[in-house]
Amino acid sequence: MKKFLVLSMAIAGMMITGVGHATHASEGVADKGAEKAAVCSSCHGADGNGMADNPLYPKLADQVPGYIMAQLKAFKDGSRQDPIMAGMVAALSEEDMAHLDAYYSSLPVMNIGIKKEDEEQALAGQKIYRGGYSKLNISACMSCHGPSGEGIPIQYPRVSGQNAAYTEKQLHAFKDGTRKHPMMNSIAFLLSNEQIKQLSLYTQGLK
Repeated sequence: MKKFLVLSMAIAGMMITGVGHATHASEGVADKGAEKAAVCSSCHGADGNGMADNPLYPKLADQVPGYIMAQLKAFKDGSRQDPIMAGMVAALSEEDMAHLDAYYSSLPVMNIGIKKEDEEQALAGQKIYRGGYSKLNISACMSCHGPSGEGIPIQYPRVSGQNAAYTEKQLHAFKDGTRKHPMMNSIAFLLSNEQIKQLSLYTQGLK
């Protein structure tokens, strides 16, 4: 029997650098997180749904509990690299991170859909997301992220409604090795640039 590589792990790694950071859901307080989130709004939006004029910043709203905390911890300890985020998390305590996680996971995500001219590519992405890509033994993304892309706490994040530009950027980073992950680099490497584009568009429109 052939072993199937799980494409969904590639998308799961868009923010994750290792599941070692995510061993349990956070126990933060959303109201306290709201107080801390003011500084985050300039990039991620006041409602956690990002900024329309810069889709390279991810949406945080309705992310699975525990996932954002895991990423903040990764930025702080350096296992995930980003010059902006490194500065943002420097003064955050683990308690602060838990509160921010609770806040953003409590917010509703707004799905912006996709443009008419992108529908053909999104439909191609749908085939991979829902059925995998047998030529390279890649299984369906929904096996971990769910048919609606809602994710599974803690390791598998919500991907539905995420900005296509952000998703595409992260998959390329794993593909070319500028972002390191023992599992993600090899899986993303199998995807063509076109497939990355297709998947990114499909997940943006997924509800």
